[in-house]
Amino acid sequence: MGDFLDFLRNATEPAHIRIRAILELLYASGLRVTELIRLPVNCVVKGATAQPMILVKGKGNKERLVPLNDTCIEALFAYLKIREIFVSGPKSSVFLFASRSKEGCLTRQRVGQLIKETALEFGLNPTMISPHVFRHSFATHLLQGGSDLLTIQKLLGHSDIATTQIYTHVMPISVYQLVQEHHPIAKKINKKLEINK
Repeated sequence: MGDFLDFLRNATEPAHIRIRAILELLYASGLRVTELIRLPVNCVVKGATAQPMILVKGKGNKERLVPLNDTCIEALFAYLKIREIFVSGPKSSVFLFASRSKEGCLTRQRVGQLIKETALEFGLNPTMISPHVFRHSFATHLLQGGSDLLTIQKLLGHSDIATTQIYTHVMPISVYQLVQEHHPIAKKINKKLEINK
């Protein structure tokens, strides 16, 4: 994932700058592609800690704030400098990812096409990459980095923790390790075993 995004970091063509912003945002936020395409141009807000966040309207019009990393913010600012190229009237002017489509924004299908076209340019198998892959990678990498499922659930906008568990493919080994490392009884037993060695 990182190499693919690095490929676009020095992009100068508007189309590459836009796809980089899309991919960085998908990977940094875990947005659904339908949430991404409907983002208004003013979706980036300052959080309580002054950390830029993105205000997302998810399923059922539920709003959530998702923090953005510096790389994503830089990609968004680079895109905003050239965004006007993609604006084609009042309808499209309200969307972050403006388009000449009748909706005024990129469609889900078009985002998928753009990602696959970019994958081909990079030499990747386009069947192995999609907006959902970036969402899945966001969740999986947070989990592997030590984040808890409840936080990931909130960031993904899942109403049920069971969806998050399935989504992140929580493996029995990782759950076992989590219990062994963090449960007080397991810690006591592990300590006792170390002493008896």
